Amino acid sequence: MIFISNSISLSDSDVEMSAIRAQGAGGQNVNKVSSAIHLRFDIPASSLSDAIKQRLLDTKDSRITKEGVLIIKAQQFRTQERNRIDAFERLQSFIIKATHINKTRKPTKPSRNAKRKRVDEKTQRGKTKALRGKVDY
Repeated sequence: MIFISNSISLSDSDVEMSAIRAQGAGGQNVNKVSSAIHLRFDIPASSLSDAIKQRLLDTKDSRITKEGVLIIKAQQFRTQERNRIDAFERLQSFIIKATHINKTRKPTKPSRNAKRKRVDEKTQRGKTKALRGKVDY
């Protein structure tokens, strides 16, 4: 069982992991050790609720394929175990971010007193500028 939050958990069969060789610099260790982790999470076939599945599929993330499979490649760390933990953490944060619902924005209007103050300040500023004109003798 993989626990995402207090109310959300995944079964072990929902997540498929495989070890692959990491890319980039690193000398001989990179060439001979499969320390990177390739995590595949099939969203439509998972044990999550339908609402969460739909929210996950609606996110505009390039890691989600057309079939609805989330692919996370973890190769930041030197050891396979640390990359495995990193991949799980990234999956967990992705699911938690999708379950978070933003509050709807309620547009506000300036108060009548604020409008009156703004207009009064504008007229006062205009009067000050009008006094800067040329003086006739």
